[in-house]
Amino acid sequence: MLLVEDTDSHVTTPSRRVALWNLPLGGVRHAAFDEQSDEPAWRGRAGDNETMERRLPALPDSLLLEIFMHLEHEDVLSASLVCRQWHAVSRDEFLWRQLFYGYYRISRAVPRHPAATSWLEEFKRLYDTIPCVEVQTLKEHHDQVLHLSFSHSGHFFASCSKDCTVKVWNNDPEISLLHSSSMRRFNWGYTQFSQFNADDTLLLVSGVYIGPQQASSGEIAVISLDDFTLLSRVRNKPYDVFGCWLNETHLISGKLHWIGNMTSCSVLWLNKAFQDVESENVNVVKRLFKFQNLNASTIRTVMVADCRRHDSPDLILNYEEQRAAAEVAAALTRTSQTCSVPHVFDLGSDSEDEAASGSEGRKSTDVGNPNLGPGLEELLDDIYQGRHPPVINEHLLEAKVAEYLGKTRTRPAEPELLIPSEVQEPKKYLIFTMGSLTYSPHQIGIKRILPDQMTTSGPVLGKERSTEEFFDSLDHVIDIHGHIIGMGLSPDHRYLYVNSRAWPTGYVISDPMSPPPIAEEIDMHVLDLKTMQEERQCLRAHRAYTPNDECFFIFLDVSRDFVASGAEDKHGYIWDRHYNICLAKLQHDDVVNSVAFSPMDQELLLTASDDYTIKVWRSPRVVRIAQPRRPQPRKLLFSWLMNVKQ
Repeated sequence: MLLVEDTDSHVTTPSRRVALWNLPLGGVRHAAFDEQSDEPAWRGRAGDNETMERRLPALPDSLLLEIFMHLEHEDVLSASLVCRQWHAVSRDEFLWRQLFYGYYRISRAVPRHPAATSWLEEFKRLYDTIPCVEVQTLKEHHDQVLHLSFSHSGHFFASCSKDCTVKVWNNDPEISLLHSSSMRRFNWGYTQFSQFNADDTLLLVSGVYIGPQQASSGEIAVISLDDFTLLSRVRNKPYDVFGCWLNETHLISGKLHWIGNMTSCSVLWLNKAFQDVESENVNVVKRLFKFQNLNASTIRTVMVADCRRHDSPDLILNYEEQRAAAEVAAALTRTSQTCSVPHVFDLGSDSEDEAASGSEGRKSTDVGNPNLGPGLEELLDDIYQGRHPPVINEHLLEAKVAEYLGKTRTRPAEPELLIPSEVQEPKKYLIFTMGSLTYSPHQIGIKRILPDQMTTSGPVLGKERSTEEFFDSLDHVIDIHGHIIGMGLSPDHRYLYVNSRAWPTGYVISDPMSPPPIAEEIDMHVLDLKTMQEERQCLRAHRAYTPNDECFFIFLDVSRDFVASGAEDKHGYIWDRHYNICLAKLQHDDVVNSVAFSPMDQELLLTASDDYTIKVWRSPRVVRIAQPRRPQPRKLLFSWLMNVKQ
């Protein structure tokens, strides 16, 4: 596991990164990394260099290489400008392989990125294409900025803030404000989340609605991007369900129903984004799923993953699978495990063997539904018949009754839905945070959405169920063993990145209303949604300080090669997905709540903070290209004399 501290050599300052590939040595650019040409910068000045080469003692290439092996990469770049021989030796692949592993402190067991063409270019990619140079600060918000989201085309992005506005911005080279809508007229406290639909015609905005007696719940608004008119509003409870798009015209919201003091039921609804003429004959809403919640937990943070993209991922994180894919020119296909109850994947184990044996041991009693103990049914019958008073307290009785109903009144799982089918049909997973031991979210639930569930046509209450089937079952449950504070999907929807703050090892929860203390370090788990296994070890570097009862969501984002996250330590962070290393820290004056990569250009990143600002970050390469080049004075007299001499 690689932990990156502030003193790590490869987390360099932005100015140093910009200057490195444009370092003036004798009035020329670095030939080795010239943006316009691979030709050495000294070509065209043959007289100078031929004279220099005649004066320099001839050293064997092997000796030069040995010398270069003891230099830093900046010195190797400078030495490459001396002469043709030094330039050729400075391009040696073995040399840059050594420099790469040494500078970035990566284990040599980690292979080179599968798309890399050379070690030199790979070194340059990690150093020169990270969006770590601040180029613009947006100050149009007047309170904490909570969330950022890009349109799929990358032409626009939206921001949400505690000033209760949602703003839409033009993503031009110089970013400008396009539109701002205040939601206070709808009794909103603030806006907290936004998402563009697939064709970038509609914007989903989620916020906190303040009702009578200052009771708060959530609400979702849909805004047309043609004229910025409000098309619909949907209640959303609890507010941190956020909501999400299922397709271009339908969105998912939540509704919470309390059954007892500690037991509740979460219903997820499919909603049409707007009403039209056909709405008289077609439902506007439709119930998708109904899940039981135990121990004061609720479903939160819903998102949808398109599983059809899994067979052609942008990046395979499993190194063994990566090698196999290179040999056969295709990724390995893995068949999802099938079972009659949700398959629980325990991420708290120290080894894969422990995790496997642990999940096998829980197949008969999934997490959140422990054994009810012998005689519970008889006890319930006695209580219902009034034969004798209960021998357990009220809260424990409620928990056991809820567990019993959950086991006996839940619709059976359909394992065949998880088996890959030869028929090409829409395949999507509904993903959300949940819990079973306490109210803080510590598990990830996954449920397959069937094709007939992707429209509001049909019965309003969804697929018919028997009177004995109160609740829907889950397809997968992944236990994180910590408080989940953020989730994000990779662009190909194969990998789920999860920010969490770990619980103490071996901690036993005795009271659901008193969750365990949480670590200051934030762990970023990487879950493969194709295999339902955790890949790699946790990414670390960022920190949070709020206690578990005040913990808030920190949004992360994933691009093709990088993953970024905010943190409470006043920084944003960027990691490389392939090598698992932290590459940059992005400074703010307060908590960084959200980050967002441009989907069309991963060298552009936005960060939003409690300091009321949005910062725009671009890569050193882009900044350098945008800088006008200063023309070099031509030494006409010197050139004329050299030509005469020749």
